Amino acid sequence: MNIKQALKQKNKLVHELNQLTQRMVINNTVIEGNVRPYSSKETLSQVYKKIEEINVLKTQIHRANAPVYDKIFLMSELKSLVKHIKMMECTNGIDTDYYNHRNDSSITKNSEISVVERDNEIKFLELRIEQLQDELDEHNFTTQIPG
Repeated sequence: MNIKQALKQKNKLVHELNQLTQRMVINNTVIEGNVRPYSSKETLSQVYKKIEEINVLKTQIHRANAPVYDKIFLMSELKSLVKHIKMMECTNGIDTDYYNHRNDSSITKNSEISVVERDNEIKFLELRIEQLQDELDEHNFTTQIPG
């Protein structure tokens, strides 16, 4: 199994774990005399087995990803930077005070990074993120994990 397949399997197992956990919680208490559709004790046992499956698979994925952690971490940091840069105000010139419009006050603002520079920086970063993602996709497709 390659990493891509392992990640899909991990997501499937996590979904199954969530369903089992929900089943356990919902069916723990029933009104006396009503039928209990699922045993919470039996479901808890299944939950522990599912957690162990997920743990084994995550550990295998983690070990197989060791050579590309620098790319994974860099991509995460660049995504965070893009998020912040997108929120950066780039106003240059007179800006009417929206919240204090009663006395028609205005202020002059001066941005060090222009809106065009900001947008170009975002495009540059998004391209780099895409390149990193392509490299990770290749790694995930070609790297086998024990299975």
